[in-house]
Amino acid sequence: MERPTGSVIVNYGTRVLVETATGEPVPCSIRGKRLRAVCGDVVEWERIDAEGAITRIVTRERALERADGRGGSEPVASNLDRVLVVAAPEPDPDAVLIDRYLAMAERGGIDAALLLNKTDCAPDGFRARFDEYAIAGYPVWMCSAVNRHGLDALRTELSGRTTLLVGQSGVGKSSLLNALVPDLALQTGVLDKAGEGRHTTTATRRYLLPGGGALVDSPGVREFWLPAMPATDLIGGFREIARAGDACRFRNCTHAKEPDCAVQAAVARGDISERRYKSYLQLLRTISGKA
Repeated sequence: MERPTGSVIVNYGTRVLVETATGEPVPCSIRGKRLRAVCGDVVEWERIDAEGAITRIVTRERALERADGRGGSEPVASNLDRVLVVAAPEPDPDAVLIDRYLAMAERGGIDAALLLNKTDCAPDGFRARFDEYAIAGYPVWMCSAVNRHGLDALRTELSGRTTLLVGQSGVGKSSLLNALVPDLALQTGVLDKAGEGRHTTTATRRYLLPGGGALVDSPGVREFWLPAMPATDLIGGFREIARAGDACRFRNCTHAKEPDCAVQAAVARGDISERRYKSYLQLLRTISGKA
């Protein structure tokens, strides 16, 4: 007998909420110790009384992954069209964290962009801090969930696509969702005395947008670790380095110490951000064992 399929719309760890083909939300357990369903997965499930049990992952594509603490990787969410990295004037933006999110989006074959929230309290020159990402080819949008600045343009960008919101705790992802999704009323947080955010989102969850598309909210983080990977995969995570590397003397150039390296030359000319390049080298040493 063929089992029904549905989409995971909330992940609580050992339990999930599955949306059926008719739009009914069904709480489900996960059958099997090795089976782990995440938000966005299309799954096969069977009904057990008023609840259900997931028996198989049917479709998992374009997943954002992270290190799992056991030397491998695990998905955060799947079947994504875009990863939107949210930053704000407070807490102070962590450029290395942003680099890591973008690198894993590239690795998963997912479009990525940056969203600068809280522009109502942004100091002069705040936008210029993100020019290096625009130069690398990433869209950089600005908005404020407080005064609604930029929200209409953001709605247009989000329409018809499934977008994962990621970023540090306290950047205002819940406030953005409240502004974009009618009658949501998510709890929002405040910064602590150290200027760092408190977690208000505890589970990865999908929200449908009026007019089409969906936002997947994920808990804010202070760290985002990358799994071990070959140098070639990491290079692909920094799109401006990958582009410039096509002109290197050696095909297997890691852009660290090799002679006639086009990437090092581009950094020296100012065509590639020196900070982004140093971030790449740091990751190269830690997750590929090179450099």
